[in-house]
Amino acid sequence: MAAPMSWRRLVYSVYTPAFAGVFTRISDRFFRARDRRKGSSVLLLAPLLAEAEPAPHCVPRSAGLKETDGLLTQFQWMAEHAPGFRVPGTHIHILSSPSQFYQAIKSRIKTAKRRVVMASLYLGTGQLEQELVDCVEEALARSQQPGDGPALQVSILLDYMRGSRGRQNSRTMLLPLLQRYASQMRVSLYHTPDLRGLLRLLMPQRFNETIGVQHIKVYLFDDSVIISGANLSDSYFTNRQDRYVLLENCKEVADFFASLVGAVGDVSLQLHPDDSVSMLEGRVHPYNGNRKEFSASAREHIMGVVNTARLRQHLSHHWEEEEEEQAERKKEQHEEEGEEEDDRDTWVFPLVQMKPLGINMDEQVTQRLLTTGGADATVFLTSGYFNLTRAYMRLVLGAAADYRILTASPEVNGFYGAKGVAGAIPAAYVHIARQFYGNVRRLGQQERVHLYEYHRPQWTFHAKGLWFYLGGQDWPCLTLIGSPNFGYRSVHRDLEAQIAIVTENRELRAQLQEEHERLYQRSSEVSLATFERPECFVKLWVKLVTPVIKNFF
Repeated sequence: MAAPMSWRRLVYSVYTPAFAGVFTRISDRFFRARDRRKGSSVLLLAPLLAEAEPAPHCVPRSAGLKETDGLLTQFQWMAEHAPGFRVPGTHIHILSSPSQFYQAIKSRIKTAKRRVVMASLYLGTGQLEQELVDCVEEALARSQQPGDGPALQVSILLDYMRGSRGRQNSRTMLLPLLQRYASQMRVSLYHTPDLRGLLRLLMPQRFNETIGVQHIKVYLFDDSVIISGANLSDSYFTNRQDRYVLLENCKEVADFFASLVGAVGDVSLQLHPDDSVSMLEGRVHPYNGNRKEFSASAREHIMGVVNTARLRQHLSHHWEEEEEEQAERKKEQHEEEGEEEDDRDTWVFPLVQMKPLGINMDEQVTQRLLTTGGADATVFLTSGYFNLTRAYMRLVLGAAADYRILTASPEVNGFYGAKGVAGAIPAAYVHIARQFYGNVRRLGQQERVHLYEYHRPQWTFHAKGLWFYLGGQDWPCLTLIGSPNFGYRSVHRDLEAQIAIVTENRELRAQLQEEHERLYQRSSEVSLATFERPECFVKLWVKLVTPVIKNFF
């Protein structure tokens, strides 16, 4: 005889993403009404040049974190903004090098049984990238063998502009797979709605991505996922330092990111075996369709994924007291898997930022996090491109915690030595850093806010994120890791995603400590003498144009 259905299972039996969509549509009404009051944009350059001040926001009451979670209670407010997934800290591993990142992707593609989901700005065209494509092909071919279970499904999300640049590009790398495995392969190319009309026709190919790109970096294999800021390109596999975290056998987190990448893919152009592209039936075209309709529709679809996760978690905690049967089942499951309930000592919060679509979860969390720590807390913050938004800069300069900010020295900047206007970008970053350093000194904050430069011969620096140390703690208890750079582009132009990891696990905290030290030990602290070095010389014309173009890089 079947056991009586509990409240939670009853709710879950009727709960679907479509149900969550009802809540999303209600929250979207304000967004649509506000959008209708604004005039439609054509070239969009005027609003893109200006940076808006953050608006105050109201957030719902948090759900999910318990007061008994020790260090975790310091950051339980994150549940007000994003879904939270509780996982064992022993399942999270910090990768340290580009080669380790590359080998981790290859090895997990080879062993994937059900799904491979990869989101990146682009896929390079060199030998290492071809080896990666060959791994995908081998996995697809293997999955078609009799007795190997359901066929492997592969979904790849890239940026349309960057992925289409040049005669040999990301699309040409992937077309053979699409042609051989059309039923198992999906390639989606996101196109920003802000690049349209005359602007799209006149913008040179190399610079059109400055308007906005798909910038999420997620690499998912069955129930494991790598979150990073690294792209699928040879330099990111060899000598371009980034950050990478592997969440092993974390099904709920993997399911969330698979759904998130899938939702962005649904509102993107679909690549076909003949190299043509089209939108899914019923979807608004990003640059031929109405700008406001595209953004509203995309926001509703993507937020449906977020709301589904949040609502499920809220319901699961709301009926927790009458779930003895479920609790017993969980206990048996944990025992079978060799882990106790208490082993789940870590929370993972996915943070999504897609301002062109009206989604700003990451911005809200980052703003609050920058001012969370007291005078005895320390925040180590790093970005390959130091270009903090005015809001972030103001919060850092007004915070109580100590800040140690790491950025690329000119010679390890990814644009160093580039031809044309792009070659001046490292100098523009030097100019921005010098202005920030001047503000620190002017406000008398030089004992609290320190700026560092990363140095490494023949390497470039692309790491971003932060490590949060509470007062009296030798190890960090929180990190942000993912694609955002804390700059204008990350907040206002691109599609971004990162995770906040809050943990009490000693082993994981030690890994984060080692990661932070490994990056900072290759740095030197910035002083007035730093800007007197020849490589830090900034030409007058660069100083003049930097305030105008800083929001585009």
